Amino acid sequence: MTLDQLDLKQTLEDAKKATHLGREILLDYYGRLSQVNEKELAGLVTEADVESERVITNYLIKQNPQISVLAEESFAQATKGPSRPQKIPKQPCWILDPLDGTTNYVHQFPIFCISLGLMLNDEIVLALVDAPVLNQVFHAIKGGGAFLNGKAISVSKRASISEALLATGFFAQNKELLDQQLKLFSRLVDGSRGIRRAGAAAYDLCMVAAGVFEGFWEQNLMPWDTAAGSLLVKEAGGVVSDFHGNDYHPLHSTILAANPQIHKQILNNIN
Repeated sequence: MTLDQLDLKQTLEDAKKATHLGREILLDYYGRLSQVNEKELAGLVTEADVESERVITNYLIKQNPQISVLAEESFAQATKGPSRPQKIPKQPCWILDPLDGTTNYVHQFPIFCISLGLMLNDEIVLALVDAPVLNQVFHAIKGGGAFLNGKAISVSKRASISEALLATGFFAQNKELLDQQLKLFSRLVDGSRGIRRAGAAAYDLCMVAAGVFEGFWEQNLMPWDTAAGSLLVKEAGGVVSDFHGNDYHPLHSTILAANPQIHKQILNNIN
């Protein structure tokens, strides 16, 4: 299937309806969870994650059976462990996180979201991120700009790290990796206005796209953490790469997203 053969505007409407179903599930369970489990080296999972993924996936497949789905919880169940996808399934492919920020959700910290990206011909062409409690819906179609609740958004114009508010996340289960992250954090926190660690990578990327954060970086993320947010940042005028400066791909384990000026400065600090 080619981009010309896929009606992205209609597909976006399908995505909105699907994530709205997930939103209702997450809001219904919010504050009254009965089942919270630990995933080995992969954080928490709740019945809300599983149910949100089920209703979103079922709706997407019903509307577009020709589009495959790579979703966090079903992938974890199929692989029975903390493994990383080695490839994206047959494209076009939805890349879904039914609840990004599960720990926040469990503790009723309202920064969590549903992240849904559509990959076609090895690039993300459609993105939707829904933050239920905040009542924010971000969307983008390749070449069409980025939007928050229907209004156009763009990355910030701040050009110096000394003026920047940055964001990151940490992977605490690997001590060597954590030490590397903390060294970079120490360098950047010393030279910036501040660094936030909100705990939901997809939402952090939305904040870069909206010009709230000047930049975001993190290691050891999965495709469903970054697929939608990466397109939102690009369509808002930002730059998205891995830690080596290579163009973003969902299978990369590192991500750096920022406005063009700050991206260069953070990349220099990383390397």
